[in-house]
Amino acid sequence: MQVTYKKIDQQDIEFFQSVMPKSRLFVGDEIHEDYSKDELAGVHQYPDVVVEVINAQEISSLLKYCYENNIPVTPRGQGTGLVGASVAIHGGLMISTVKMDHFLELDKENLTLTVEPGVLLMEISKYVEAEDLFYPPDPGEKSATIGGNISTNAGGMRAVKYGVTRDFVRGLEVVLMNGDIIEVGGKVVKNSSGYSIKDLIVGSEGTLGVITKAILKLLPLPKVAISLLVPFPTLEQAVETVPMIIKSKFIPTAIEYMERRVIKNAEDFLGKQFPDASSDAYLLLTFDGNSYDEVERIYEKVAEVCLEGGALDIFISDTQERQESIWSARGAFLEGIKASTTEMDECDVVVPRNQVAQFVKFTKEVEQSVDIRIASFGHAGDGNLHVYVLKDQYSDAVYKEKLGEAFDLLYKRAAELGGHVSGEHGIGYAKLPYLRAQQGDVYMNLLKSIKYAFDPKGLLNPGKVC
Repeated sequence: MQVTYKKIDQQDIEFFQSVMPKSRLFVGDEIHEDYSKDELAGVHQYPDVVVEVINAQEISSLLKYCYENNIPVTPRGQGTGLVGASVAIHGGLMISTVKMDHFLELDKENLTLTVEPGVLLMEISKYVEAEDLFYPPDPGEKSATIGGNISTNAGGMRAVKYGVTRDFVRGLEVVLMNGDIIEVGGKVVKNSSGYSIKDLIVGSEGTLGVITKAILKLLPLPKVAISLLVPFPTLEQAVETVPMIIKSKFIPTAIEYMERRVIKNAEDFLGKQFPDASSDAYLLLTFDGNSYDEVERIYEKVAEVCLEGGALDIFISDTQERQESIWSARGAFLEGIKASTTEMDECDVVVPRNQVAQFVKFTKEVEQSVDIRIASFGHAGDGNLHVYVLKDQYSDAVYKEKLGEAFDLLYKRAAELGGHVSGEHGIGYAKLPYLRAQQGDVYMNLLKSIKYAFDPKGLLNPGKVC
């Protein structure tokens, strides 16, 4: 069903003002520039109205009105996404959940934490660790909201051992486009009661409903965490060692790859040196467990595998100071790359772990053939690579042409290797053409059918995902 979107007028604004106070409603020039974009995608569009909601009832009233009046709605958290998913490309109403930032319940008997969607990832970690508990998903952007993490099924560095956000969402409260409020999942460990609506919502990027509450699964907090920094002669040798590590069955919590020029970007951004400068390529491995002896036994086995794979040395990071020096650099990679260029865009592909080396090698070939700088780092342990195409000195027109050429080659190669368009950042608006090209009509029509079941008028975050 094709709907003509209604342009918001004064009557609509008056209704919005009847739902919430003026202090949480912004129109026209009152809307901050941040609401027109996300962190990277190059997609810019202002909504007509922004509302900062505080509960599900407000969202329900707003969505029901917009549904009846054909007004497009864009849900938004902190706006830290990288694919334009939280940008209002058709204008309309933007619903910001940043003020829904309350911890609702910590249930130690069921090992669950119930939160509102605006709670920050960094605050969740701090909150549960104070109670000797652990929320494993660890996306790089710690200032993202949990609602955003759920909406993109964010992964992060600990996915090798623990999995991704979907694996730690037990239940959700969601407002549908027609204003209905539903609860899916719950505190139960097992559930085989029909289709898993919860798992459809996770990763749907705000196109199926607005998340207003989440029940998260927790684990006991590991007592010991140790990292290994492992230099290799080449990046290819480093990533070729990863399948050997996985095959050893001594699985680290995280396996990251990095190269010297990205480390240099982070050093320049932070104004401090990386702990080692002996090589151009590294693996960064993390191990956790309940005793030092347990962790030591695992990392020693993995260290042997790395040395057999050609590692130049093994640096053990078993103090808080050493851990901080390494991981602060790793956490600054994206900002360091951004600071080193004039503009950039990201190819967030995921490939089978035994194909990471092939894809990394291919990025070097694309860099040469397209004649554009490409920086990469990523989660070698789960095959999720973050490949950044950098504008540098090129004009807008030349960069656009080269970016398109590079992306076409990279996404095509990822598909040939058995991979997919996005490992954890989602599709949004920016990556939609590549999803369509890889998946084809049958797959995309299934997505559209699911979208229609939740939102028959296509008003909720239109133009995203499908």
